[in-house]
Amino acid sequence: MVNILIDADACPVKEEVFRVAERYNLEVYLVSNQWLRLDVGPKVHKIVVSDGFDAADDWIAERAEENDVVITADIPLAARCLEKGASVLGHNGKPFSDDNIGMSMAMRTLNQDLRDMGTIKGTNKPFDKKDRSRFLSVLDEIVRKAVRTSGDQ
Repeated sequence: MVNILIDADACPVKEEVFRVAERYNLEVYLVSNQWLRLDVGPKVHKIVVSDGFDAADDWIAERAEENDVVITADIPLAARCLEKGASVLGHNGKPFSDDNIGMSMAMRTLNQDLRDMGTIKGTNKPFDKKDRSRFLSVLDEIVRKAVRTSGDQ
């Protein structure tokens, strides 16, 4: 069975995930450190974990399985889920893979060092309709492949 697990606290694409999950009749797990005020359907489960450091990440990484789809911007969590055979997609529509996770981790460390030194500021560009559209398209493709691979058609 394919499930979608969302690192939900700062996820800007929850509604897009719900649409794709409904299309494929999949279970969704919204994992956060606080209660989310969202109207969700019967196949969407809100999981509230403790506010401990990485509690949501740990919950997701412990439960992610082969053919599951994980939505996160957290690169270390992405690496943990890839190791378990899950597909991982960033909020920006960029899939994480075994081929790019090492470079993503290295860039994360470099950018953190540059922010710590004051060389760069930690600002991101605003999330727009184009970003949502790209995310939705890539998510649909990843879910379709996961469902086909798992035999859940």
